[in-house]
Amino acid sequence: MSALSVEALGAAADAVEAHLPTLVEDKVASRLFAQDATLWGPDAESESAIRLAWTSLHRTSRPLVGEVSALREQLRERGVHRIALCGMGGSSLAPEVICATAGVELVVVDSSDPDMVRSCVEDDLAGTAVVVSSKSGSTVETDSQRRIFIKAFQDAGIDPTERIVIVTDPGSAMDKQSRADGYRVINADPDVGGRYSALTAFGLVPSGLAGVDIGALLDEAEVVADLLAEDDAANPGLRLGAALGGTSPLRDKLLLTDRGTPIVGFADWAEQLIAESTGKEGTGLLPVVVGSDGASEQVATAPDASVIALTADDDEAGPAEAVPSQVNVAGTLGAQLLLWEVATAVAGRLLGINPFDQPDVESAKNAARDLMANPSETAEPALGTDDAVEIRTTGTALSLSGSADSLEASVDTLLATLDPERGYLAVMVYLDRLAHADLAAVRGALEARTGRPVTFGWGPRFLHSTGQFHKGGPAVGAYLQVTGTPVEDVEVPGQEFTLGTFIAAQAAGDAQVLADAGRPVLRLHLTDQEAGLTQLREVLGRQ
Repeated sequence: MSALSVEALGAAADAVEAHLPTLVEDKVASRLFAQDATLWGPDAESESAIRLAWTSLHRTSRPLVGEVSALREQLRERGVHRIALCGMGGSSLAPEVICATAGVELVVVDSSDPDMVRSCVEDDLAGTAVVVSSKSGSTVETDSQRRIFIKAFQDAGIDPTERIVIVTDPGSAMDKQSRADGYRVINADPDVGGRYSALTAFGLVPSGLAGVDIGALLDEAEVVADLLAEDDAANPGLRLGAALGGTSPLRDKLLLTDRGTPIVGFADWAEQLIAESTGKEGTGLLPVVVGSDGASEQVATAPDASVIALTADDDEAGPAEAVPSQVNVAGTLGAQLLLWEVATAVAGRLLGINPFDQPDVESAKNAARDLMANPSETAEPALGTDDAVEIRTTGTALSLSGSADSLEASVDTLLATLDPERGYLAVMVYLDRLAHADLAAVRGALEARTGRPVTFGWGPRFLHSTGQFHKGGPAVGAYLQVTGTPVEDVEVPGQEFTLGTFIAAQAAGDAQVLADAGRPVLRLHLTDQEAGLTQLREVLGRQ
């Protein structure tokens, strides 16, 4: 397998031809690897100045290899054979793809759904060690998961300081308190943003403890680092960045499809990197994870779409069908992690935005905090009920007049709001993503039904990913939110809220921010999860 290969076709190739000479002339690649914070304009300079250390992680993260290996042996001696990871966004998505590609088990607890968290905690606790990852140390989901695991260990007669490893920025509140409490703490590079942190301690510690050869991963990145830093027309990072962000008019729907890549789940990691980095100021790029089946022909050939084919190698990169814009990308995992970070930064420059902030992620968090203080406001009265599904809306952008008592009719009403030229549908499900993974299959059926791109996200996971694009990107989306009454709620030790209360506030807060931005939101609440899911599969899976 070649270390790295990028081939642009059609409109994507035109974008490369149009922008590559200027990118080379402006020395964007070498300036990026020299950590030049001026690349994205004066408004982005202060943030960029503290977010570019990812360009040298293939060297600076080397000390972690030995440290993590030694810690892994210590945990093995204590009977540990299962690693769980508490973290959100960049703290969980990179380790997930790294471990899945290596064929190594990692239990990713990136949820506030009480049923999912409870099952992850209760399963084989005696053989489990936990990595708690949070850059700031203040992420509520991660702190709640940490508290629940601590209590579970204590109740089982296990010293949590021997089973929990903390990964955080130096000097964070969690860093100081965890050290004082006797926990093992590994600091990450503070000058790397969360979604660019795959090769920092956030990506490497849980992966290495789970059994991945993280030294080899760094080797794969180092092999291509000099190539990605060259001001040369052959630079794959510049070429991919131009293909993603330089089409004219902008093809802002990126259909990420698996064409035989050996990397497992890479599109989910890329989705967060691209959407959270670019979806702001009314523009951006929306990654649409379509899997190995690909997008429908109508969507793949749409004038606002590019097919991004993740392939096994450059010899097998031909398109499965004729599409007007396509990019074929192949390479080892470590090489591609660095490639896509470079390409996203380059695309941000072409889009004229700051690729290192996430203003609308913060707005949703603030809304959730406000609702936590007033939990009675997290659920508007149902406009109607169809068996096990309560039907609600938020704001005034969606009117369910005459359709509020029918799940099928209310969904039809939402879909009718889609712009047939530029619109997309976001399905946002706040349930146990492990137990109900098959629900994601409705994505393809809804795409075929609407003829438009459809994203499927598990809440609150997607809030750290496409959630930024939903609110900061162009106002062309329609939003279908699914929540459910948990089978059994979970108390959060030391807090006045339960996980059920918290996830309800997250869903309601996100819906409120979307509605305040004029986006149409349909909210479906399952009063009985089993019965409600049966209804959803039938209605949403209909083509």
